[in-house]
Amino acid sequence: MFNRKRFLRSGAAIASISLAAGGCGLMSSGGGDNKGPIVVGTTSAPSTLDPAGAWDGSWELYRNIYQTLLAYPNGATSPQPDAARSCAFTDSGSRTYRCELRPGLKFADGDALNANAVKYSIDRIRAIDAPGGPAGLLGSLDRVQALGDHEVVFHLNQPDATFPFVLATPAMSIVDPNDYPARSLRKDAQVNGSGPYRLRSYDEGKQAVLTSNGNYVGFADRQNDAVTIRYFQDSASMVKALRTKQIDVTYRGLAADDILALQQHGNANLQLVDGAGTDISYLVFNPQDPWAKEPAVRKAVAQIVDRGAIAHKVYKDTVDPLYSMVPKGLTAHTTGFFDDFGDPSVPKARKILDDAGIHQRVPLTLWYTTDRYGSETALMFQELKRQLEASGLFTITLQSRPWKTFVVGYQKGEYPVFGRGWFPDFPDADNFIAPFVGDHNALGTPYSSPEITGRLLPHSRAQSDRAQTVKDLEQAQQIMVNDARLIPLWQGRQYVAASEDVSGGEQALDPSTIMMMWTLHRKTSW
Repeated sequence: MFNRKRFLRSGAAIASISLAAGGCGLMSSGGGDNKGPIVVGTTSAPSTLDPAGAWDGSWELYRNIYQTLLAYPNGATSPQPDAARSCAFTDSGSRTYRCELRPGLKFADGDALNANAVKYSIDRIRAIDAPGGPAGLLGSLDRVQALGDHEVVFHLNQPDATFPFVLATPAMSIVDPNDYPARSLRKDAQVNGSGPYRLRSYDEGKQAVLTSNGNYVGFADRQNDAVTIRYFQDSASMVKALRTKQIDVTYRGLAADDILALQQHGNANLQLVDGAGTDISYLVFNPQDPWAKEPAVRKAVAQIVDRGAIAHKVYKDTVDPLYSMVPKGLTAHTTGFFDDFGDPSVPKARKILDDAGIHQRVPLTLWYTTDRYGSETALMFQELKRQLEASGLFTITLQSRPWKTFVVGYQKGEYPVFGRGWFPDFPDADNFIAPFVGDHNALGTPYSSPEITGRLLPHSRAQSDRAQTVKDLEQAQQIMVNDARLIPLWQGRQYVAASEDVSGGEQALDPSTIMMMWTLHRKTSW
């Protein structure tokens, strides 16, 4: 196993440093120049340009072209005002949240951004309730009230100390009522936001061209005038583009082999930032499938899956095994799946099935997406197939689809078992539990758990001191272990590779690991 923390041989400009480091380190701050736009490569293309329609990686684009009331300035771990001048709960029960807008806010086209636009933007998310959209984040919201041009009041139906985190997600991007239908998604490739950049052009699946928005008023200190985001199908082509200077920065989708190549062999013209991440990978079981609905089948899978082998053989130790849906590093993280199942064991899995009266090989079809979570996804599912079939207890069929059709399939309940990844909406354990439970959740696969949704989450959300939520959230995780409806596999790390003349990478990721493009700039000297 390689040591991620070691420095490469002298002469290479690549090093592993913490993304949490602020204001110093390999990518030091400095002014930019006018050598053209910063070009960023990623394998995560938006599914839609309308914020009301996406609860996925589309947020990476939204953060830069739209604005939210709250967001995360460099170094912040809790939401801070952006379009808002100030926000706060006005009652002791965390049920009334008031925001005052900054004066002089405008959309990119010059239209005024006022309290009514904020209310309109939030209301349309719930009115549209798009499949795969973010309406589920607003479960605690009763109504939005606009008082004059500059004051917005959110009335909640229950105490919810996490509501400011929800408002800071790109899902709550403010849109112009003149350009976005109240009850349907916008269908064209145009955007009218109020973020640091305006979207000059968009070629679906290929690139987004961003230029500075002169009307922007907020906390972002833009260090460049333009950014072009190029969308790649795989890591290899993205890294090749980086090495040949067709792009300046890569983010989201670096394959393990490419990371190792950068770490072990280096390149005098490149640098690599390696930091802790909270993204996770997991399996989802469909309760409508005749086999996946059986608790014994799910628990037998949980008993056999070798997370260490997946992390080492497939991901070359660039990810870590995960034993709870809540990742390490967050308050209330547990290791429930390891505590209950221990090391992988075929005899224990066989006993689980035998005790349930299941004595035949269980046929399961596992689905995954081909173009969302990195080049290793197919290899991981091949490894899962190998592990499960080697036990003699399962017969596994693998199926895959591109992301857009993959999403449609799981929302229709077509998949017995499928793989998903999760990049946090906000850095709180609640966000690794709440989105996955309930009849309407981010997975499109109902997961009824009245104890979690009716007692544990409401009680924890009443705690403004998040350290007081540990007991409730640990209990919720144990229920999820007992149900085994979701089986966590691994927790990722965040890697940003860049050419030697680009600075700002270590400040570029917010606590939800979304890239703030405005921190990137070219160095004036080397």
